[in-house]
Parts: sequence; C-alpha cells; structure tokens
Amino acid sequence: MLLPPASTGNDLSALNRRQFFTSGASGLGTLALASLLKDEGLLASENSGQQAHFAPKAKRCIYLFMEGGPSQMDLFDPKPKLNELDGQPMPESLLKDIKFAFIQKEAAQLMGSPRTFKRYGECGLELSDLLPHLSTCVDDIALVRSMHCEQFNHLPGQLMMLSGSDLQGRPTLGSWLNYGLGSESQNLPGYVVLATLGRGLPGGASSWSSGFLPSQYAGTLFRNQGSPVLNLETPAEIAPEAQMRSLQTINELNGLRYEQIGNPEIASRIKAYELAFRMQQTAPELLDLSGETKATLDEYGVTREEASKSSQAGFNGSYARNCLLARRMVERGVRYVTLFLSTWDHHSYLDSGLKRYTEISDQPIAALLKDLKRRGLLEDTLVVWGGEFGRTPLGENRVNFKKVTGRDHHPYSFSMWLAGGGIKGGQVIGETDEIGWGVTKDPVHVHDLHATILKLFGLDHEKLTYRFQGRDFRLTDVSGNIVEQLLA
Repeated sequence: MLLPPASTGNDLSALNRRQFFTSGASGLGTLALASLLKDEGLLASENSGQQAHFAPKAKRCIYLFMEGGPSQMDLFDPKPKLNELDGQPMPESLLKDIKFAFIQKEAAQLMGSPRTFKRYGECGLELSDLLPHLSTCVDDIALVRSMHCEQFNHLPGQLMMLSGSDLQGRPTLGSWLNYGLGSESQNLPGYVVLATLGRGLPGGASSWSSGFLPSQYAGTLFRNQGSPVLNLETPAEIAPEAQMRSLQTINELNGLRYEQIGNPEIASRIKAYELAFRMQQTAPELLDLSGETKATLDEYGVTREEASKSSQAGFNGSYARNCLLARRMVERGVRYVTLFLSTWDHHSYLDSGLKRYTEISDQPIAALLKDLKRRGLLEDTLVVWGGEFGRTPLGENRVNFKKVTGRDHHPYSFSMWLAGGGIKGGQVIGETDEIGWGVTKDPVHVHDLHATILKLFGLDHEKLTYRFQGRDFRLTDVSGNIVEQLLA
C-alpha cells in the first residue's frame, strides 16, 4: 500500500504547517492513484503478494450457518433401520471412548425419526417432508452426508467450522478469502454478517473475526433495523464538508504515523474511515427493499406469517429478509456474506423445533437459490448450508422431562450441502452407517471442506498463508484434501 512519504525528520513535532500539508496532500494523491490502479487490476495485490493461484469458478460466497447443529437424520439422511430399533439400547461397542455433551452412556437409547422422506428432482435426492421448498432445488445442490469433526461442544465446533481451528483468535473463512482476493466492492465491506438470533452465538464476534490478519478483513455485522451499522450516520449538526475535512486530516495524520512505525493496523484504519464515509450513502439503499417487486418479496416470504413470527419472538429481523439482502449484497460486489440462524440446538422438543426452524428458513433459502440462478449469479456464487455438527441417533431425556424428545450433539457424522460457484449439483457424497452413527464412505473433514472452497475461488489452501509469530498459518492448518467429487 502506498502511503505519504517520510517527512524531513522522524519527529512529528519537527513538521511546520507548510511541510505538513505538502506531505499530507502528496500522500493522499499517491493513495488515490494506488487505489485506482488496483481497481483496474494494474497494481499487484496489497496482500503480501497473494493472488489467485488458478482460474476461479466462484467469485463470491453466501454461507448459511445454522447455529446449534441441525439433526441430519430428520432432514437429509433417512435411516429406516434406526426407526426399527427405536427405544433399544445403543450397542456397547459403539460407545467405547465416545464423549457426549449431555447424554449418560448407561441410559443411551436409539431414537428413530418421525419424518417421512421422498425422492425429488432428476437426481432422485431424498429429503425430509420438512423441506418442501428446498426439494424443488435438489438438482442444483450437492449434499454431503459424510461430514465429520472432533469438536462436540458449540463454541469449539463453530470456531472449527468457521475458522479451521477450535481456538479463538484465528481468521475466519471470509477473512481468508478477502485477504487472498480482495474485495470487488468499493462502497461496501468485502465481508458482511447478518444474524437472525434466538439465544445468540456462543462465539460472538469470533465467528467473523479476522484473527491475526489485518482488521480490514474482519466481517462487518449489519443490523436489520435502524442504521445498518452502529455509529455510521453523521450527526445532523455536522455538515458534509466538515466531515470530509475531518476525514482528510485524520487520514493525513494516520499516513504520517504509518510511515514512522509501519503498523498495518494504521493502514486498515485509513481504509475503514474511507469505507465508512462511502457506506453512509450506499448502506441505506442496500437495506431498502422498496425497489424489489412484490413477486420477489413473496417468493422469499418477507411478509409471510412465519417471517413476522420470527421477529416477534425476539429475532433480530426475519431470516427471509436476510436471504434477500444477501442476494443484494453479492450483486453489489460483497465477496462473502454469512447468515446466522440461531438456534438448532434441539436437546428437547426436537420435532416441534425442527418444524419451526424449517418454516423460518426453507422458503427463503430456496428462493435465494432460484433468484441467484435466474439472475445468472448462481454460476459463480457459492452457497453453503450447515451447522457446527449434527445430532446423535440417540435420544436425550433432559432433567424433569418425562419423555425423550431431543438429540445430543454429534460430530462423528452429519450433513451439509453446497450449490453454485463451480459445485456439481444433483448428487450425494458420502454415506453413514444404518443408524447414522459414523461415516462409512467418502469421509469429508472440515479441513477438506475448507480446502475445496478455497479451490473453487482459485486458491491453493497450502499456499494461502500468513506469517504470524514466526509461523506461516493457513486456514486448513496442516491438513485438508480437495473433495474432487464436489467440483463440476
């Protein structure tokens, strides 16, 4: 990044007024020139030389994160044998060295599913009766039934799925993509987060953190009501000209300080001030859905009863609205959008809980896929659906409950799906055993998923690195294999 040249000395106090404005003005000129050259692709990337390693198939990603761990055998992975064995004890051979979040091993009993499954589309993919809208999109999705990981509690599981590590302080996938490729949008962040929350997110801001990467690559949380970003609006008593002069002065001072100490966070701060100024005009327009047709609003279900219920129940805006906003964001060049829906953590009342959350999400997700496809965006927009893990085929009886009504956390096998952005749709990858306990064919670890996503964006997961504390870190740590079957 080009910044103002050094002054006649290293001490800011040695600058006179004329030197200050001369240095600052020339610095802003070089900043502007560098920005224009970069936008036109005429300047090497500022990300320590990072560039796409090969031709990408995806340009942007919408990650639909279902916080809490959706039950795969009730949605995506039918298990007739599990239904036959309902109520029977779990085989002791499968319980050896197994850790549960809440289930007591001595009371472990198998629990079947009340859901019915049918085959849909030309591919004949089986889905639960809780997903009537997604069933119309199966020929565009690749369902992975053989996901697995090691984390069986929410916080480490979410961190692992989103950042490739169960430790806090690591960059998330969206941060890595923006670090490696930059942002296509000049007026919006490259990484945006939308949240439809019940209980909240155990990881909080760690779920969209840039970790040890410069903070300019962190996700920006957009609000669903009022100002899209806190403190974005300019107070009425401050004139636009005064704000512009303040911004210029602050950036000049930051540029001089950067020249002195070379802290990359100062460069991130300069970018943040400039982006915030541009967002004051663009963000309100982005969130204004008045320009969308009634047909589009109805397709997503923005005004439907389930959407309004989700707001009244304490959710921060409806999930349908967030799905539509995600489409508007990728249209405007946002590289990575995460939509959180909390919570699928059904330790009890599994059946009614799944009905509620699929009512909230099934229609708008299917509408998003169809809308992207209709606009020619699905071809290079990757859509990912999944949680941090799945649910156990065992029932869980919570304290003071007379009947087993839920499932515990299960990291040993669970389901996710992907669509668009170079994904080969209309297929199922991997298999689990007859009760849904473990993977029996084509296992896909979280690191494998991340490696494959980076490949779709033209990035080699072994080469996309960042040196921190004397080590070259990467999203996939020291693991990860491309799931070639996923690629179109």
